[in-house]
Amino acid sequence: MNVLLAIKPEFAEKILNGRKNYEFRRTGFKDASEIELVFLYSSAPDSEIVGVFTSNRVVEAPPEELWDLFGGESGIEDRSRFLDYFEGKETGHAIEIDDRYRFDTPIDPKVRFSDFSPPMSFMYLDDNKIGSLQPAIPDMFKQDTTETNLTQYQTGN
Repeated sequence: MNVLLAIKPEFAEKILNGRKNYEFRRTGFKDASEIELVFLYSSAPDSEIVGVFTSNRVVEAPPEELWDLFGGESGIEDRSRFLDYFEGKETGHAIEIDDRYRFDTPIDPKVRFSDFSPPMSFMYLDDNKIGSLQPAIPDMFKQDTTETNLTQYQTGN
């Protein structure tokens, strides 16, 4: 299973530059152990798929604990901005970013997918969508990753 993650351009850039090592979500994946690749959809004004990353771990915890654990690697300098994102949520999810790759040419999903509608947070990609992205995926991500990615879905530390 693969995911298209909608993300603000500033954070997509920080992920691809290696300055953001955890991505945070208010809701988690159905089964994080099944996720192979996470594609980055840089939202407006970019509105393009700009890269891909792998992850070996997703941590579910209260937002305050996520900040204490990963705030320094969050790409967010302001604790209050971080906590505002999680307002009203008792738990959040920190997706650890491992291998990352910036596409040489960003992908316009409206051209690649006839039925594309930007996701609010993320969407699962079916085989047809992955097939249309296949040419952009670097070889390092094309190996069998089912046993190495997102195998640990942890709560807390």
